[in-house]
Amino acid sequence: MRHGKKVNHLGRTDSHRKAMLANMATSLIKAKRITTTLAKAKALRTYVEPLITKSKSDTTHSRRTVFSYLQDKEVVTILFREVAEKVANRPGGYTRIIKLNNRMGDNAEMALIELVDYNEVYGKDVEAKEEKKTTRRGRSKSSAPKAEATEAVAAEATTEEAAVEEAPATEEPAKEEAKGE
Repeated sequence: MRHGKKVNHLGRTDSHRKAMLANMATSLIKAKRITTTLAKAKALRTYVEPLITKSKSDTTHSRRTVFSYLQDKEVVTILFREVAEKVANRPGGYTRIIKLNNRMGDNAEMALIELVDYNEVYGKDVEAKEEKKTTRRGRSKSSAPKAEATEAVAAEATTEEAAVEEAPATEEPAKEEAKGE
């Protein structure tokens, strides 16, 4: 049983897995999208998203922390300058995993992992959403049903009034015609 085991070991030792994920994260930040197996893509997402979150605050401490994971000065600079600028308004979910066809040689499930803000196809919707800023406000449980009930009663009253106004206008000419005959 795998109760509480959150890390996918990917069939590798600890040092090999950390080195592989660091290299994959470096490639992802440089190229903005890479193709890999589905299991590695899911493991890479949990590895790289906290680093991107750290890059939002450009301090010496956060730079050193990210460098300890990536071991590449050039990539750390790209991450803190370009990527952090793009994801500044995003609260999370910096990567997208898209499943691809299975690999020909060994039938492994393949996936494309990419940084969300660098995709031109889906990026147009993100810009429109950034303009709209919503705030979440709590409301007491007692006031919510009352407000909805008063709105529903008001809506019913307006529809009933409209029906009442239309009904007499149509009935009166019918009565006059019946009296005339």
